[in-house]
This record gives sequence, C-alpha cells and structure tokens, in this order.
Amino acid sequence: MVRSAAQTPEGQPALCDVIAIAASAGGLAALSVVLSDLKPDLPAAVLVVQHMDPQHPSHLVEIMGRRVSLQVKQATQHERIKRGTVYFAVPNRHLLVDPDGRLSLTDTPAAHFVRPAADLLFESVAKSCGARGMVVILSGSGTDGADGATAVKKAGGTVIVQDQETAEFFSMPRAAIETGSVDQILPLADIAAAIMRCLEELDGSPR
Repeated sequence: MVRSAAQTPEGQPALCDVIAIAASAGGLAALSVVLSDLKPDLPAAVLVVQHMDPQHPSHLVEIMGRRVSLQVKQATQHERIKRGTVYFAVPNRHLLVDPDGRLSLTDTPAAHFVRPAADLLFESVAKSCGARGMVVILSGSGTDGADGATAVKKAGGTVIVQDQETAEFFSMPRAAIETGSVDQILPLADIAAAIMRCLEELDGSPR
C-alpha cells in the first residue's frame, strides 16, 4: 500500500521524506560512505547528528562537501528542508524537524550526556513524518538513538542500523537492536542502497 505524506490545509505535502542519520565514535568514516553513495537527485532531505566536542568548531560540512555529491550545509534555525540536501546539526544544539518541514535548533538539556542528541532528532521525525520518516544509526558508543528509533518504528517509519562486522563502535547500533524496533541490520556498504529501496516503496514506484 502506498503511504502518502502529511497534508497541509492547502492539500500540499507538509515536508518531503526525511532520513535522519546518527553517528558517534567511528562515525565520520561511516557517514562518508553512506552519504557518498547517495545520488544528488535524492528525493528526500537528510538530517545528521554526529556527536562532537561542543568546545571545538565542526568541520563536518567542509569535509563532507568534498566527498559527497549532495548539497551539504549546517542546519539553520527555521530553515525549510529541501530534497537532495544534507543538514548537519550545529555543535552543542539539538536538531529537530517540525511538522511544517522547518528545522529547529534548541539548547535544551543534553540527552544521554550529548547535545545534539539522536533521540531528540528521531523523536521529532516520528512526530513530524510518521511513516515517511527513516532513521539510520551508524558506528557509535553509548545508547543514544535507541529510544528515538522506537518512536520512529511506532509511528510507522523505518529503522536501519549498521552491523557489528563493519561498525568500528557497535554500542549505538546494538542499543537500538535490543529495543526490537530495527527493520534492517546491514553492512555499511549496503545502507545507501537500502535507503533508496525504502524511498521507492514509499511511493510505490522506482526513483
């Protein structure tokens, strides 16, 4: 069955499909692989939380901009998300997506001792996107993302995690798996293709 996007009062989609990706220790290399394998005509927006030291500036946008064919940028407050664009969380700010398809950056307390936190991003995806939300958990230490993955699954969305064989740090993927909310456990090299297949299934036609 084809699942349609949420509709605004004018009958237009409130936002495009959203892929939220979380990573921590060992995540830079994993993010590079997944994002590099996604094509520039990706029919979804990508929101990324990478745990980082809040005391140092992030160079993720510059690094990924040299490796990825998608548009890459740092998220800004109240920005409307666009297809084919990767938005990185701002250091020391939680990144959320609102039901109207705009981004929110907040300085609310850390979750699991981290800010930005995957759980808060994922929970916002569950609330705003429902069945059209997708989350991916890559290499990382700790348990951040597990609760948010459960919220996404309950909302009808899709949860993908990196497998133990290819994850440099498996704590975050393992925590999500232990919730019973994960749809696919995949080698790193297969994750981008799985994302595209899920997007195809959402619309019931090849992308």
